[in-house]
Amino acid sequence: MAHGAGDLRVEQVALPAPRRDEAILEIAYGGVCGSDLHYWMHGAAGESILREPMVLGHEVVGTVVQAAADGTGPAAGTTVAVHPATPGDGAAKYPRERPNLSPGCTYLGSAAQFPHTNGAFSRYSVLPSRMLRPIPPGVSLRTAALIEPASVALHAVAGAGEVNGRSALVVGSGPIGALTVAALKRAGAAEITAVDMFDKPLEIARALGATRTIQATDVDAIAATEADVVVESSGNYRGLSSAIRGAARGGRVVMVGLLPTGDQPVPISLAITRELELVGSFRFNNEIDEAISALADGSLQISSAITHEFPVSQALAAFAVAKDAATSGKVLLRFDEAAH
Repeated sequence: MAHGAGDLRVEQVALPAPRRDEAILEIAYGGVCGSDLHYWMHGAAGESILREPMVLGHEVVGTVVQAAADGTGPAAGTTVAVHPATPGDGAAKYPRERPNLSPGCTYLGSAAQFPHTNGAFSRYSVLPSRMLRPIPPGVSLRTAALIEPASVALHAVAGAGEVNGRSALVVGSGPIGALTVAALKRAGAAEITAVDMFDKPLEIARALGATRTIQATDVDAIAATEADVVVESSGNYRGLSSAIRGAARGGRVVMVGLLPTGDQPVPISLAITRELELVGSFRFNNEIDEAISALADGSLQISSAITHEFPVSQALAAFAVAKDAATSGKVLLRFDEAAH
């Protein structure tokens, strides 16, 4: 549970009584996300500022131990992934396929609203049955822990438009960037160039389908890429600058990395003179179902993104490793400490 900047605790929390449309899950694995790290390090993720202690975690998978009393959702014993979003009251004003844009949308482990929305980094969690997605046989819970971030990657690639046979550039090869490489490969990109500051993320990107890698400091090589499609996933203005410079004339830049609030110094003049399309990409919608199907049929290979696994009792160590982008990819917390 995050209590404030630099204050992360493993502690006992009472399990709330489920409503009729809620199930009780035994959580198996949870992936540490960049937003979890921001709440730990800064007490905020972007403009979402901690105002009260909050349970972190939205990348979770587990087993239903008590089904919803109203009969909705999966039965007890079903292994499930979790769609952590709840569209806001304004969802009706937006296209039905884009509820992620609705005002007031809440997300597990998010301080965007007050009271905050607790996450699911806990041995047991009470969640609405509509959030639960059964995991097909043959997909391990460990790999399934990547379903939520893989859905973010699939949403970004969908925003890129036609990818098959085209060249792609991914700037920032952390977990989301690496999973985006895998999603681009599945979509048929002919060439995939991955960029990062560190060797380890580039190694992971190659394992997931990158055909070429470039160090982020080699700005000339990035600019010479002239990719048809660029995905910016570093969440840094320098990364966005590189993404703009590395795009071909008439290309599209999908911005999935969440930059800090406020103005950003990037070469917008190049976007104008090259007629680039700059497209935002925020979370995901039904791509979670696509991610599950793709894992089941083998068209999305992503397990190499996982580099570390810690029991929840070592959560502080896990967060410290996840913070070190030079040595880690996706870091998992294991909530059943007897499982491996």
